[in-house]
Amino acid sequence: MEERLHKVLAAAGVASRREAERMIAAGQVAIDGETVTEMGVKVDPEKHAITVAGRPVAIPRRKTYVLLNKPGGYVTTRADPHAGRTVMDLLRDVDVPVHPVGRLDKDTEGALIVTNDGELTQLLTHPRHGVPKIYQAHVQGVPGEKALERLRTGIRLEEGMTAPAQVRVLFAGEDRAVLEITLHEGRKRQVRRMLEAVGHPVRYLRRVAIGPISVRKLPLGAWRHLTQKEVHALMRMAKGEAAPQPSSPRPRGSSAAQPTQAPQRRASRAPAKSPAPPLTGSKERARSGQSGGGAGDRPAPRREGRMSGRPRDARNP
Repeated sequence: MEERLHKVLAAAGVASRREAERMIAAGQVAIDGETVTEMGVKVDPEKHAITVAGRPVAIPRRKTYVLLNKPGGYVTTRADPHAGRTVMDLLRDVDVPVHPVGRLDKDTEGALIVTNDGELTQLLTHPRHGVPKIYQAHVQGVPGEKALERLRTGIRLEEGMTAPAQVRVLFAGEDRAVLEITLHEGRKRQVRRMLEAVGHPVRYLRRVAIGPISVRKLPLGAWRHLTQKEVHALMRMAKGEAAPQPSSPRPRGSSAAQPTQAPQRRASRAPAKSPAPPLTGSKERARSGQSGGGAGDRPAPRREGRMSGRPRDARNP
């Protein structure tokens, strides 16, 4: 059956639909040896040979959905000779071509979805769908109500105003704090830039959930298949059919195409443990708080009496 070329490339895990269109326009895609640069060309992947940059495109027989708990130090890209370590180094055991959905900064840890499903990629990355992404940010200093209100109503960055964010204070010390921030858009280094703008630079950042999918029980550097239920929940949320309810799934999961249990995998190059967040030389790691926290929420933050040798847990200071 014929489909538009950019959709076939997205389904094969080559890139998102928008990126596939750019690759076609740049003359990187060929059908049966003939370079194609026009949009809207249809192709039957069962009958025609498709290549990208001279390499054959393998059409996967099943859709694959993977959740990776990305460690710091890995670049979110499929391949970049100048990037050093990439997230694909952690996914060598995934047996079909896949691509990351969106990006996480090199120094940021946490939830990253990897798939060969172009439709899901489009739903999760297009701004109009606004799938919530929940972060925990360890920041320098303790934000006051004025700074929190600016984050909740929008921050002016170089490219314009950000959308309102949901913000909760999980922990407040004498010179540091842990915030939970929920975004409904995805700009480059957005959390870091927003917090820098209000005078509280990020010292450590982790994405704990994408919509209903959480990494709270997935070890750093490990990955697992999403279940059918999780994939359907993501789809429903992206289409505006469900409210965000981040879950804490079991480390063992299953692929959407095959609902049998699949063991979690730890990448051979993943660090043995998470690098300590650089908060005054401590090893503090805030546990994930509950999701939510609307723009009007202002829960009283926990405060510590004075600094001790070892910072306390974000939820139990």
